Amino acid sequence: MRRAALFAAVSAVILTFSLLPALAQGTGPAQILFESANHERAAQGLAPLKWSATLAEAARQHALRMASKNTLSHQLPGEPGMAERASQAGARFTSLAENVAEGPRAESIHRQWMNSPPHRANLLDAQLDSVGIAVAERNGVLFAVEDFSLAAGKMSVEEQEGIVNAKLRSRGLRLLGHTSDARRSCLLDNGYAGSHVPSFVLHYATTDLQTFPDILEQRIQTGKYHSAVAGACRSDAKVGFSNFRLAVLLYE
Repeated sequence: MRRAALFAAVSAVILTFSLLPALAQGTGPAQILFESANHERAAQGLAPLKWSATLAEAARQHALRMASKNTLSHQLPGEPGMAERASQAGARFTSLAENVAEGPRAESIHRQWMNSPPHRANLLDAQLDSVGIAVAERNGVLFAVEDFSLAAGKMSVEEQEGIVNAKLRSRGLRLLGHTSDARRSCLLDNGYAGSHVPSFVLHYATTDLQTFPDILEQRIQTGKYHSAVAGACRSDAKVGFSNFRLAVLLYE
């Protein structure tokens, strides 16, 4: 998942720019935006966002570039895209979103975001748990970047399997107890491991556990399979979009 929201504000001709502290003590712009975001989430009963130093570094680079060009964009000419910037900064994530804006003060930028449906959606997304914020100043105008993510490495293999198995059950399949077979099969590039021979095996990697690959959906919809089990194993991904790695075994 990759989402971006941009807010353009009128500004005068600007001559100089500088980076403001990424998470300053007291009332620095980035701190104000961070606290404001979590205040809004608390009011909606949502968990607070955790500060991410790697996302803040990605936001810092982008804020400086916007200020130097005196323009708003999620990707300026010659600049890596949002996901690549976050990856290069060392972030690892399963989803990513970004807000950018310019304005005279952090408080006004936050209000602009909250009054804009796509920006508000990013700020109040219950599926995002981390944020990095940076603000660059150019002759009194603030260029702000909020980079949000769902950080990877938060789910155990049991939790991953639970999500996939629940979806298999919702498709009318009976869940089997051959989890160890499925986990050992997951470690393979293809085929299966174990003593319970499946009728069909699919190995796949995904950033979204709630969505099945088309080939798996098509197999299930044939109606010839009556039971199934899913096994998860650790992904090799180090940074960037982190794939969950799974094997689904279907039985007639």
